[in-house]
Amino acid sequence: MAFFSIIIPLYNKEDFIENTVQSVLNQTFQDFEIIVVNDGSTDKSEEKLLQFNDFRINYYSKKNEGASAARNYGIEKAAADFITFLDADDYWYPTFLETMFNLISKVPDQKVFSAAIEFDTSKKIIPVQYSILKSNDEFEIVNYFQASLKETVLCTSCAVFHKTVFSEAGNFDTKIKSGQDTDLWIRIGLIYPVVFSWKILARYVYDPESLSKNKKLIHEKMDFSKYEKIENANLDLKKFLDLNRFSLAVKSKIAGEKALFTNYSQPIDLKNLGLKKQILLRLPAFALIFLIKTKTVLANLGWGSSVFK
Repeated sequence: MAFFSIIIPLYNKEDFIENTVQSVLNQTFQDFEIIVVNDGSTDKSEEKLLQFNDFRINYYSKKNEGASAARNYGIEKAAADFITFLDADDYWYPTFLETMFNLISKVPDQKVFSAAIEFDTSKKIIPVQYSILKSNDEFEIVNYFQASLKETVLCTSCAVFHKTVFSEAGNFDTKIKSGQDTDLWIRIGLIYPVVFSWKILARYVYDPESLSKNKKLIHEKMDFSKYEKIENANLDLKKFLDLNRFSLAVKSKIAGEKALFTNYSQPIDLKNLGLKKQILLRLPAFALIFLIKTKTVLANLGWGSSVFK
């Protein structure tokens, strides 16, 4: 039995899938299986994937039901005790699995592991900045919510989970069309700490055709209200949710969705935002659009990343 099961959901990524799979095959740690779940691709993704001839690649094809259903399908098929995901347009640096294996060996009582990533904006490569105080050059054991106030320390291309995590926290919620990963990270963060490696071991590759860039999905983002009772007793969760509400409120205002803006902004405790974000929340849509364009230019130059975090 392999040590890692690597789940790759595949939907119309013909320009990326070869590099993604090759980044797995190039790993310095080779004890793994790859589970590729083709979620009804209509381009040449399958053709590109089937060019690989490696017995560790297990290929499944199903009707299109979304990334959450594809990842859940992969979890069901996984044979290893440790499960990791890799989006079909991202890739790992060669020592990702080796580093994760070493962390698992050093802290075997832990069940959730992650590594730093960088963004490929198509203009420039930018290392992600995290809200973590560095006390060790190798790794930290962190509270998910405290560590994710700037950027999440868990993502679908940089984290490893013991299979029992999904039994305890549940799988991806297929009813959520956008933000389903955040929903799962919240459920995991309420139960487990995260072992976080400072090494940059994965790259998020910007794909303008990605489903997550679809502005129409603003109506199908996750509903934070289901955590209302828990957040009242968990200040770390409350602050994390308020920052996410802030981001979605601003995006709703830009999209002209007044009701959505109210829905996201009303529960926010403004003390959790800071002065700059409080000002942004009150700006008109045209001013926010201008700031985003300016910030995007600066991000492409390597000067900061997100307006909203």
